Amino acid sequence: MSHARSEYADFKALAPDVFDAVLALGQFAAKAGLDPQLLELIKLRASQINGCAFCVQYHILLGEKLGLSADKLNLVVVWREAPLFSARERAALAWTEALTLLAGGVSDEIYAQASAEFSEKELTYLTSAIASINVWNRFGATYRWTPPARPSAPKAPAS
Repeated sequence: MSHARSEYADFKALAPDVFDAVLALGQFAAKAGLDPQLLELIKLRASQINGCAFCVQYHILLGEKLGLSADKLNLVVVWREAPLFSARERAALAWTEALTLLAGGVSDEIYAQASAEFSEKELTYLTSAIASINVWNRFGATYRWTPPARPSAPKAPAS
């Protein structure tokens, strides 16, 4: 089992300017009107690819808060085989994988699929969200940030 080399809170304290810049980059897509649930799916998928346990757990918990179904959160890792993703979600997930695994470039097919579902402006902001999560993953995976704990459910009052 690996142990944390440093923690998320340490990063914020050590380099607040970098923290704020990466945070701001990640917020632009939501401010531009992209669906928050869609953004959580792409952040989760990139984090899975990059092996960032902190970000995987963080985006699962945030996705749950935003009302994403457990099925979608569980099946995003195999989204091509799961029929519950919309054409727009599939285009965003394919775009995410292409930009996260950039060594092979972005194929004309994936660009066409993404362009069919997103306006040029939306695609630019989607790209900024993917860039941001990939930066977070570089820090989280490198420093092995401890994944956030699931909040405990409130206890039922005693009868």
